[in-house]
Amino acid sequence: MSGNWKLLFGLAFVLVMIGWPLVVHAHGVSIEYTSNVEVEVVARYDTGGPMAGAQVVVYAPDDPGTPWLTGTCDDDGRFIFTPDSSKPGTWDVQVRLAGHGGMIHIPVGEGMVGTGGTGGYSVTQIVLMAVCVIWGIAGTALYFMRKRA
Repeated sequence: MSGNWKLLFGLAFVLVMIGWPLVVHAHGVSIEYTSNVEVEVVARYDTGGPMAGAQVVVYAPDDPGTPWLTGTCDDDGRFIFTPDSSKPGTWDVQVRLAGHGGMIHIPVGEGMVGTGGTGGYSVTQIVLMAVCVIWGIAGTALYFMRKRA
């Protein structure tokens, strides 16, 4: 009878976890930019909240291993800088705060007008997360269904 109790408890646990509404904050990051003469970077969490006070590191295309400029985002998650026009190419901007962040690649040169960004999860990340959830549910169910010697 104790085996049935464990099975029922395990199934109830899995059903509660599947149906339980969860709120997860600040796991993904969206970084957008607008460039004209200046480059404006706006960093937000997936929830839409700004990454206020996030650390920003800008790398020039001629020396991508050494920071060209460092700074922090304002209260709205914005950071504005003027790249050196004598260094055309792809500028890399890294934004980080409390373990969350990302990097964006900004083309600078001819015309230098544009927008772009990163956002959300990639298809690979979504598939991997779904597989992990299914694996966890199956493993939990198998654990509670096993027979003891």
